[in-house]
Amino acid sequence: MAKFDQRLHTLQQRIHRACLNSHRNPTSIMLLAVSKRHPAKAIETAYSKGLRHFGENYLQEAVDKIQQLSHLPIHWHFIGAIQSNKTRVISQYFDWVHTVANSKVAQRLNDQRPDHLPPLNVCIQINTSKEKTKSGIDFEQLAPLAQTIFQLPRLQLRGLMTIPAPSDNLQQQRQPFQQLYQYQQYCNQQNYPHSYPLDSLSMGMSNDLEAAIYEHTTILRIGTALFGKRAIKQDKEDI
Repeated sequence: MAKFDQRLHTLQQRIHRACLNSHRNPTSIMLLAVSKRHPAKAIETAYSKGLRHFGENYLQEAVDKIQQLSHLPIHWHFIGAIQSNKTRVISQYFDWVHTVANSKVAQRLNDQRPDHLPPLNVCIQINTSKEKTKSGIDFEQLAPLAQTIFQLPRLQLRGLMTIPAPSDNLQQQRQPFQQLYQYQQYCNQQNYPHSYPLDSLSMGMSNDLEAAIYEHTTILRIGTALFGKRAIKQDKEDI
């Protein structure tokens, strides 16, 4: 626990310093603890230190941990690639989905969201670096997908998400984040049917969180800087 305390303290210092430099309030940023490949015990430790939002990439692993920790009022975020045959489980277990990239997945998440749960918070994933190995849509596809989601009653479109190409240069790191912020502003200036303002930008990880803060992120997805080296080897998915 002492190591986690030190990592959390260091991370909070980085966030506060970047917020000070960019004239932002640290309370405007959600710290999403990326707990993939870490055991439920690590999540319990993080929860005891005040963290409430946790992100998972691998569905079977995530469901196991969600069930183990059902006694804790955790907000679970799915941040992995979505296959159509997994939308039912995702819609049942998660509060947020950050990686919606086509209308078929959006429709299935909407149709399969249980009625007793509130609308599922979703972000559209944008491939800002246009890498073939990365999921996400191009800017040209944003408007029609956003319009589709706005009309789905069991989904709440909260904003946009991106995973840019890695870089150690601050200015290069800022460019895709600035682009995503501009896309968010574009959406908020359109008069789509049933639309409402998007309030979330899911961008920034352990190595580029400062750049993301400078460019208006509202959700930092932090794994290594919080939990250290991943402790669980990925198992084959069976959901």
